[in-house]
Amino acid sequence: MKRLILSLLCLATLVATAQPPARLREAKAKEKTAATPTASSTREFPTAQAMPTDAAWRRDVYRSIDLTKDANAVLYYPTRPTAGRENLFTYLFKLLLRGQINAYNYNLDGNEDFSESNRVKAKELMDRYQIFYESKDGRMRVNDADLPSEEVKVYFVKESAYYDQRTASFRTQVTALCPVLKRADEWGGEGTQYPMFWVKYDEVVPYLAKLSLMGSSLNNAATLSADDYFTLNRYEGKIYKTTNLQDRVLANYCTTDSALVKEQNRIEKQIADFQKHVWGQDSVAPTAEDSVAADEPKKKATRTRTPRRRGSSRGSAASSAAKEKKPAAVEQKRSRSSRSGATYSVRRQRH
Repeated sequence: MKRLILSLLCLATLVATAQPPARLREAKAKEKTAATPTASSTREFPTAQAMPTDAAWRRDVYRSIDLTKDANAVLYYPTRPTAGRENLFTYLFKLLLRGQINAYNYNLDGNEDFSESNRVKAKELMDRYQIFYESKDGRMRVNDADLPSEEVKVYFVKESAYYDQRTASFRTQVTALCPVLKRADEWGGEGTQYPMFWVKYDEVVPYLAKLSLMGSSLNNAATLSADDYFTLNRYEGKIYKTTNLQDRVLANYCTTDSALVKEQNRIEKQIADFQKHVWGQDSVAPTAEDSVAADEPKKKATRTRTPRRRGSSRGSAASSAAKEKKPAAVEQKRSRSSRSGATYSVRRQRH
């Protein structure tokens, strides 16, 4: 019996070692593929709650984000992909070339139009803005050096500040992005801005969650996703347009720079005031303890005042005047009682 078991073990060992190396590699590859989660099994959870269509209050504003500022520079650098890092425009344009996201034309009125008729293809954009590409067998190929990442120095961002009555919360959410190409003219003058295309934020948010950005210049290990950057409102930009009845840009009715800044501050204050007073005033009356606590600083301030000196002329004059007034009042009272004929008697009662 023992000999039979030993012979079977030896036979099994010979069969395992007799398999060709190609079959062994194929088996290992299958095991590795089975252990790796597929794209269908990977779930993507949004970092921000979707804006409801029936919000009780909403204010739509358009901001111009300058990428040369420190707060927005994380979207601009690196201008060329390096060490697995790339900027926002390079990332979005590659997604557009692969057909993973949709782009929409920038209309002259500046409003976004996400209809099917307003869609624009990547080839049309490259021909319009003179981006060099190679076409072979119906496929386009664009080198990283040919993408105008360095010239995209501005982004137009549409954001909506709204009050959600269902969750009783006030939020600010980005709804659209537009990269702006800034090119200098032939005579070396100031660069002209060319808004390229709109992208709907809800369509690109699954991909922005995978784009890693540098979170700090002091700590290079700190990173955050592009979706977190926009969700947390880490960007800084000036308002150039709002959704209004006359569909006007601020520059249309603000003739001077000071008037433009004043109007921008007024709109910012309107949004901040609504967020501040969304709950109304405090209806709870202050208690006695609150009033005592509020009076404590006043008492302390009163105690810290310099006391009067006892030997001062002012204090002595006041005390002498008080002494003089008291006998005069007593004499006047006595004279009145004598004239009326009334007498006073004090009788001590014995117990």
